[in-house]
Amino acid sequence: MKEQVEKVIDKIRPYLQRDGGNIELIDVNDEDFTVKVRLQGACQGCPGAQMTLKMGVERTLREEVDDKIRIVTV
Repeated sequence: MKEQVEKVIDKIRPYLQRDGGNIELIDVNDEDFTVKVRLQGACQGCPGAQMTLKMGVERTLREEVDDKIRIVTV
């Protein structure tokens, strides 16, 4: 599952980079479907960061990898 998650994050990354941010994949837990990420740059501390994670990253991962995935920031 980690390879699939990495591919999806690589597709999302350019959108974050356009706004001066980035996303780093920290860990993927196959047992509880938790994906840990760290936001970087302008995304770190941005008021819209949680919306980006839930509505953008998590939704895309659920659609393309597994509908049980949940995003956790570290």
